[in-house]
Amino acid sequence: MDFVTDSLVTGRRFRALVIVDDYSRECPAIEVDTSIGGRRVVQVLERLAESRGLPEVITLDNGPEFTGKALDEWAYSRGVKLNFIRPGKPIENAYAESFIGRLRDECLNENWFLSLRDAREIIESWRIDYNSGRPHSALRGLSPSEYVENTRKTLIAVGL
Repeated sequence: MDFVTDSLVTGRRFRALVIVDDYSRECPAIEVDTSIGGRRVVQVLERLAESRGLPEVITLDNGPEFTGKALDEWAYSRGVKLNFIRPGKPIENAYAESFIGRLRDECLNENWFLSLRDAREIIESWRIDYNSGRPHSALRGLSPSEYVENTRKTLIAVGL
């Protein structure tokens, strides 16, 4: 997980919480708002937990939204390990950084966001296309969504 910042045409800044699955390269959520604190991060993770389950580990940086009490208590109570990267070492969160680079190049730099609602809609549309329509060489030429589905079918076939 990590954050990216951009702005509306009015100059008002917004942030996007980006969550990427290191295994499948899938992006299950991008939360966009003018302010996203630790409690909001927890709300997003709870929403994802309901639909996808919980990961064993979440890799993140040492930003205040991630190092505060809200996320720490949530992770402890849910049995999720928080893997904080070393300061100044974004390569330790390489999949999130790579994804954010694509998001920046292909979506944020290519669009003028008229409002927060507009930014949410455009970014969500891009996220869906990224997950479902883009083959990845690391995933044997499958899109992240196809890779997840194939993995599920394989696990079912072997009885797991």
